Amino acid sequence: MKAVDIIINKRDKKALSHVEIEFFVQGYTRGEIPDYQAAAWAMAVTLNGMTQEETTDLTLAMAHSGETINLEGVVPLAVDKHSTGGVGDKTTLVVEPTVAACGLPVGKMSGRGLGFSGGTLDKMESISGYRTDLSTEEFIKQLRTEGLVLTGQSADLAPADGKLYALRDVTGTVPSMPLIASSIMSKKIAGGAQAMVLDVKVGNGAFMETLEGGRELAHIMVDIARLSGRRAVCLLSDMNQPLGHAVGNALEVREAIDTLHLHGPRDFHEHCMEVAGQMLLLGGKAATLDEAHYLAESALKDGRAWQKFRRLVEIQGGDVKQVDDPRLLPTAPLVEMVSAQQYGWLQGINAREIGEASVDLGAGRVRKGDPIDPAVGFIIHHKVGDRVGIGDPLFTIHANSKEKLRQAKERLLAAHTWSDQPCPRLPLFYDVVGD
Repeated sequence: MKAVDIIINKRDKKALSHVEIEFFVQGYTRGEIPDYQAAAWAMAVTLNGMTQEETTDLTLAMAHSGETINLEGVVPLAVDKHSTGGVGDKTTLVVEPTVAACGLPVGKMSGRGLGFSGGTLDKMESISGYRTDLSTEEFIKQLRTEGLVLTGQSADLAPADGKLYALRDVTGTVPSMPLIASSIMSKKIAGGAQAMVLDVKVGNGAFMETLEGGRELAHIMVDIARLSGRRAVCLLSDMNQPLGHAVGNALEVREAIDTLHLHGPRDFHEHCMEVAGQMLLLGGKAATLDEAHYLAESALKDGRAWQKFRRLVEIQGGDVKQVDDPRLLPTAPLVEMVSAQQYGWLQGINAREIGEASVDLGAGRVRKGDPIDPAVGFIIHHKVGDRVGIGDPLFTIHANSKEKLRQAKERLLAAHTWSDQPCPRLPLFYDVVGD
């Protein structure tokens, strides 16, 4: 078998066999197939697509290109969640301890932020000492004994995905639906997930900008789960404005802590309860979604979710004093509240603009490995559809230099658009795909 023949088959719109896909993925991972052939293959896939079976075979080949974690016998059912990324999305910090507090173990491997989309690990590392480099053995032991883990992904998990993703990034093949779906799902399967809730963000602050594109991706990932003997539910959620109010690592940790104490923003609270409810339903802890929502709300109200979060920080080496008193988390030297200069209704709060402004401020990274400032970011005080008066707080900037603060102020003012008539509010969710 030769790589060029596989490229030609896909160029000619032929379905690749399981053996061909396995040969190509393993050969590329081992360095036997060069980048230029992998780039040609990725472009052929981007132009001609893949069948459900091909995409599933690709996912499993990438999942088994390195180490895999087997959680059978460790927990009754390994349920995971994944978000395709967004602005102000600190959902894992609330959902994971809430679900674990309801008796459903959650072991999650998260990533760092790149571009305007924040990363869960960066948020947790705002807490001094918090470890995100647990070994596989530590991951399994902690999941068994504590019922929750939140750490980084091992480099040995799905190495084919990391190698192919880097290639796609520089060859114009990132938008391919089969390649996007297999990238997400291969990491989840390699990490031992048997069931998963996938939060597919759509809008100007998401990788998938249209609902149609998000729905297509959701169906592909649900099909991959089904064909690989797993279960998945995809939520299509809005990302045309930031989720919650806080954007920036330590600021988002504070907002998550507020939410665990029932003082968080309403939209963020409701979003977390929907994701948690879907996980509890999928994990068999509730017979109906209403019952699952009740369980999740109860875990918040009686403090069990907060205690689980606190225990997570403690067992992974974080400074518990900082979560008990969030004022001890990193703080920026410059804080400025900007007031509305006009009266009206907010017609739009462009999430992408705000996310990119946070990167410029130092809260995110342009290139992998760039340092970030955990203290900087924004508080966006309103939501689309709010009526705002002159002099009302519009947003607050937390910055580390006057020039960056000035630039951020201009950009955030432009990101808020106005109407002199009432505007409809944005939905939290558009659809549910799967179980």
